[in-house]
Amino acid sequence: MPQKDGFHPDLPDHGTDGSGSSLPLRARLHHIRADALDGDTAQSGGMRRFAAISGRSVGSERIWMGQTHVAPDTASSNHHHGASETAIHVVKGHPEFVFLDDSDGTPEEVRIRTSPGDYIFVPPYVPHREENPGTEDEAVVVIARSTQEAIVVNLPELYVLDPERLDTAPGGD
Repeated sequence: MPQKDGFHPDLPDHGTDGSGSSLPLRARLHHIRADALDGDTAQSGGMRRFAAISGRSVGSERIWMGQTHVAPDTASSNHHHGASETAIHVVKGHPEFVFLDDSDGTPEEVRIRTSPGDYIFVPPYVPHREENPGTEDEAVVVIARSTQEAIVVNLPELYVLDPERLDTAPGGD
């Protein structure tokens, strides 16, 4: 007999793969344990991404959620996340988020220094990178994206996003 969930004794404890259930993925809650995060997701050099909530893992259609880990004294590759809006919550360390701003007419590197508890929003297509300038602790952040899978487009360098490009980019308004 399947083990029962303490709050819902009529439903079996499905784990992360949904085995043992006749309910479709989108007809029930999913519990993804911390030790069951999936490292088989889009990656950038210098960081490790782990999926928790995705179309593949739970049948989500409009959200991806997971963790990113950046080792001490490390920077990620430059990248963007396509049409995804990305929300970031800093859990551990003091990661820095770097992008270019040319609102004064000259591209200038902007560095946002964070602490645990801080949040960052990354709009679609904005080139950026994460850095962990600390020499002792890994930086860990929780990420939520507005797409069902992690979109990562690695770039050779940072550049200023042309606002006109957003009008013609897939997912642009």
